[in-house]
This record gives sequence, C-alpha cells and structure tokens, in this order.
Amino acid sequence: MRMKYVSRIQSNLKKYKTIHTGRVTSRILDGSYNSVYKGRSMNFDELREYVAGDDIKDMDWKASARSQKMLVRQYVAEKKHNIMLVMDTNRRMLADTTRLKEKRDVALMSAGTLAYLVNRNGDYISSTYVAGELVKHFPFKMGLMNVENILENYYKAVTMENQSKLSTSLEYIIRNFKRRMIIIVVTDMEGMRNVSENTLKRLLVMHDVLMINISDADTSGKNVYNVEGGNYLSEYFTEDKVLAKLEAEKRQAVKTECEDKLKKFGIASSTIDDTDDIDMRIVELLEKHKIEKR
Repeated sequence: MRMKYVSRIQSNLKKYKTIHTGRVTSRILDGSYNSVYKGRSMNFDELREYVAGDDIKDMDWKASARSQKMLVRQYVAEKKHNIMLVMDTNRRMLADTTRLKEKRDVALMSAGTLAYLVNRNGDYISSTYVAGELVKHFPFKMGLMNVENILENYYKAVTMENQSKLSTSLEYIIRNFKRRMIIIVVTDMEGMRNVSENTLKRLLVMHDVLMINISDADTSGKNVYNVEGGNYLSEYFTEDKVLAKLEAEKRQAVKTECEDKLKKFGIASSTIDDTDDIDMRIVELLEKHKIEKR
C-alpha cells in the first residue's frame, strides 16, 4: 500500500519545524503526549533535548553540561496504551472550516498526526466510525500501515450519502469494549452537540475521552454551499446583516452549550481550522487534558 496520508503527515511535521522558528515540533508533541501518558520501565533508550512537559527527574545534568543543551533520559515504555480514534463521517465533514479548508481533510490530518505520534510511542491504535450503514472497526495494532489503512478508509467513508450520527460509533464502543482506552473523538460542533450526556458519562466510567472540534465556515458572503441541502444558499440570505447576526448568535449559543457539557465532565477539547495549526492545537489539547486529570 502506498502511504499517501502518512507521507503527508511526515511532510507536515517537517514543515512545522520551518514555520515555528526552527522548533522541532515532533519532539514537542512527544513531550506533550508522554507527560500525560507515560508508562516507563528502567530500560534506558536514548538522550534527547528537553521539551515542555518532561519530568525534571529525567534530566541528565552531566550530558547537558557537555552539550550545552538541556537533555533528558528517554526510557523504553513498559506500558502500552490503547488509543481509539472515533471519527465523524457525516456528510457535514465535506463542508469547509473557518479557513475554507475541507473539514474531512483537516479531520483526517488531525487524527492522523495523533496516530503517527502514538505509533512512534509504541502504543496501539484502533479506530471506529460509520461507513455506509455499518460501523467499521479497525482492531488495535501497531505500525504505520495500520494508520494509513484507517485514514484511507475514513476518506472514502465521508460521502454525500452518509448521514450517520457520531453517537452510533460511541454506543458501539460502550457495548463492545471492556479494556481501558484513550478515546480521541474527531467531529464538529454539531456532532459534539448531539452526543448525549448519558453517553459521555458511560464512556468516562472506564476511558479517557478527548475531543477535537473541526471548525465550521460561517454562512455569510457569496457562493456559500449548503452541504446538508446539497445547494448554494441564496445571496439574499448570505449577505443579509440581520440574518448574519442571528446566525452568529446561534453559533455562539451552540458553542457555549458544548463547552459547558465538556467542562461538566472534565473533557479536554481543542478546535482546529487548518492543517497548518495541527501541531499546536494537539499540544494544547494534551496540556488541557493533563490539567483535567489532576
């Protein structure tokens, strides 16, 4: 299998390094992830440069003095984590984000970047989403081929005919999985809104849950396409200032409703608008989750 999506993720990680003043983004992601989920044995692996979130007890002061860099000891992970990607495949994901990027692509790259990070950490990756009229489940595995397979099938699953609900995948997990998992939910505001408090409560009995919100473009301006209706909206509606204000108020109300629900259950979330922002938004998500776990 040609690893089309994994190659894009690898290219993005290199691009982030250039964009963010030479910072080695992949190491920052590693540090953020490991600071939350780190099962460590005493088997020394290598020295690497310190990143925010690393345990100060792992500092190698002698090596740091020799190299003039802050270095930490990295250990071989003893405990493997089970990471479940739950991805929204509803046709809403064919719409655009606030940066006018396809939501499906931003969702795919967001989940893929996390999966790539997880794979490098030696953890197991699985995914569950609705394809056609059936729930499609990918068993827990390691390896980039597994990541590519999940992403390729997700891309194909998001079609104009797909009117699935995110809750279908979450209910499938509740019924069929008894092992502890870290569940990463990738959806939009509407998908988040439609997940009931009861479903979240049942998931949190056993699992950690984090949310990635893929943003929505607004409905103002010209050539606004309505994915749900399958048509372009009339400019009479999209350029009317009163309607635009009402739309903005409605969006804010939905946002507040979702934020309150996630806060109630201590679920960290982060909003992603563009593939260029994925690295920092993931760091933000993991840092929020670390705070919630305290």
